[in-house]
Amino acid sequence: MLSIIEKAGWSIWPLIFASILALGVIGERFWSLRAKLVAPRGLLQGVLQELQSKGVTQDMLTRLTQGSPLGRIFSAALRNANSTREIMKESIEEEGRAVAHELERFLTTLGTIATASPLWGLFGTVLGMVELFGAMRPTGANPAELAHGISVALYNTAMGLMVAIISLIFYRFFRAKVDSIVVDMEQQAIKLVEVLHGDRK
Repeated sequence: MLSIIEKAGWSIWPLIFASILALGVIGERFWSLRAKLVAPRGLLQGVLQELQSKGVTQDMLTRLTQGSPLGRIFSAALRNANSTREIMKESIEEEGRAVAHELERFLTTLGTIATASPLWGLFGTVLGMVELFGAMRPTGANPAELAHGISVALYNTAMGLMVAIISLIFYRFFRAKVDSIVVDMEQQAIKLVEVLHGDRK
C-alpha cells in the first residue's frame, strides 16, 4: 500500500481521506437506518392497544418521542388527538419533515464525495501528465521520471473512479432506503389518524 502511495504522489492523499470518510458515512448509515431503530415492527398495533385501554397519556407520549423516529410522528399526531383531522395531518407532516431530514443526514457528504472524487482523480492525472512531459528533453527522456509520471496519472485516475463508484452506489442505496422508510411511516401515521377519527377499526 505504501509503495502505491509513493508511486501515486501527494495528490492521492485527499482521495484516501475521502475514501475513509465515505466508509465512515456508509457504516453509520447502515447502523442508523435499521428498521428496528427507525420504525419498529408492531409499534402501531401497540399504540392502538394502549389507546383503547388507557387513552393518550403523558407517559405514552414521552416513550414514543424518545423511542424512535416513527414514535415521534405518532406522538405529534396524538398530541392533537382532540383536534380536527386536518390539524393532525399538519402536525404529522411537520414532524415527518424533521424526521426525514434526520434520516438523510450525511447523505449530502456521500453524494459530494461521489461527485468530487473523479474530478480530484483527474487533477492527479493532469499532474502525472505534467511530470511525464517534463521528463521529455531534447537529449532523451529519463525512464524513471517517465515511469513516475505514468504512475501518478494512472493511480490517481483509478483511485478517483473507485471512490466515486462505491460512494455513488451507496448514496443511491441509502436515498432509496430513506424514501421507502418515509413512505411507510406516512402510511402508518395516516392509519393512526383514521383510527382515531373512526374511519378504521
